[in-house]
Amino acid sequence: MQWHDLGSPQPPPPGFRQLSCLSLPSKDGFLVLEGFLSAEECVAMQQRIGKIVAEMDVPPHCRTEFSTHEEEQLQAQGSTDYFLSSGDKIRFFFEKGVFDEKGNFLVPPEKSINKIGHALHAHDPIFRSITHSPKVQALARSLGLQMPVVVQSMYIFKQPHIGGEVFPHQDASFLYTEPLGRVLGVWIALEDATVENGCLWFIPGSHTSGVSRRMVRAPAGSAPGTSFLGSEPAWDSSLFVPTPVQKGALVLIHGEVVHKSKQNLSDCSRQAYTFHLMEASGTTWSPENWLQPTAELPFPPLYT
Repeated sequence: MQWHDLGSPQPPPPGFRQLSCLSLPSKDGFLVLEGFLSAEECVAMQQRIGKIVAEMDVPPHCRTEFSTHEEEQLQAQGSTDYFLSSGDKIRFFFEKGVFDEKGNFLVPPEKSINKIGHALHAHDPIFRSITHSPKVQALARSLGLQMPVVVQSMYIFKQPHIGGEVFPHQDASFLYTEPLGRVLGVWIALEDATVENGCLWFIPGSHTSGVSRRMVRAPAGSAPGTSFLGSEPAWDSSLFVPTPVQKGALVLIHGEVVHKSKQNLSDCSRQAYTFHLMEASGTTWSPENWLQPTAELPFPPLYT
């Protein structure tokens, strides 16, 4: 397994085992581990998701187009219980423009999905086994995480030609904790992620300046069901660095690092499995976050 920072192969630094999620073994706020998963493990997840999609049955009134544009987020995800109650379920969210006015598919259903979330790690045996695999647990321990819990998981399709742009954001805007610095994204490429098909882009070092905005739940019965506090700055596009990776790579993402991905206009999808960990020791999960643990699914411990 190769460790590299902005594309330059590096061994783990001497103090790696003592580091916490507050300080990844990288000054940039993200770290790429090439070759973390085998090709066989990637194929197993892709085959499993194919079966899940083949059995998909989403009533037209629940068909939600996913967007990271603020106004569209509030109008679509933020106003539907299908999204707001998805934290402990496996649910389907779609690309823009794939439905007619009656909610019927304009493209093959398997080509219409933006992502599946947010509890594959809890309800599907294949994704559970990857999330809690010995090597993921060993990675978390090497980062110094004492009581990591899994707060959500997503399978992201980034469909050819229509895979939507993900606007610049910080994960902690949606997964807020006190203190900050307790959320860590784990992003696994199941296909090569290239500049052409929509790889991740980061602003190196942007994880050190706090959170610029937050998505919060509205009081019960209010509409829309979420709102934003603060606003996303107009980030200088020249600060972003593309981070193409090969199939099987794992990217660690600090909860406050600014990142994005561009629309996929290529002929190739860019599928990925991602989940978020929270260091539960000494941490308060904000009761205002859209995503909340439930009686049916408390945030499961990573370590087994």
